[in-house]
Amino acid sequence: MAHWLLKSEPAKYPWEQMVKDKRTHWDGVHNFQAALNMKAMKEGERAFFYHSNEGKEIVGVIEIVRAFYPNPDEPSPHFGLVDVAPVMPVKTPVTLAEMKGTSELSGMALIRQSRLSVCPVTDQEWAVVCKMAGIEA
Repeated sequence: MAHWLLKSEPAKYPWEQMVKDKRTHWDGVHNFQAALNMKAMKEGERAFFYHSNEGKEIVGVIEIVRAFYPNPDEPSPHFGLVDVAPVMPVKTPVTLAEMKGTSELSGMALIRQSRLSVCPVTDQEWAVVCKMAGIEA
């Protein structure tokens, strides 16, 4: 089963709002690589919820609850939506600086392609970050 990382600017959509909403669609992705990553997502897979721009840290875990589907408000068929739901907050937020300083994460897409809003996370990276975050992998 694949793992992912989805970025959200906390001023626009913070973790607390994700928890309050209980479920939402993930939209606003207009990068072809990020859109391809969303198309690869399957129901039941999990993702880190990452606060970008402010904080720059992983703050929670979410689950893909509906695979990629067309966005009725989007004119391009290349970009669509997935639905996500919160699973749990992390016990300890994991900052970008901490991830950059961890050798096992040097190849992580978040670090290599810092502007990509939807990134794959390998099983090894998932386990390392979960340990850093104080949660079960």
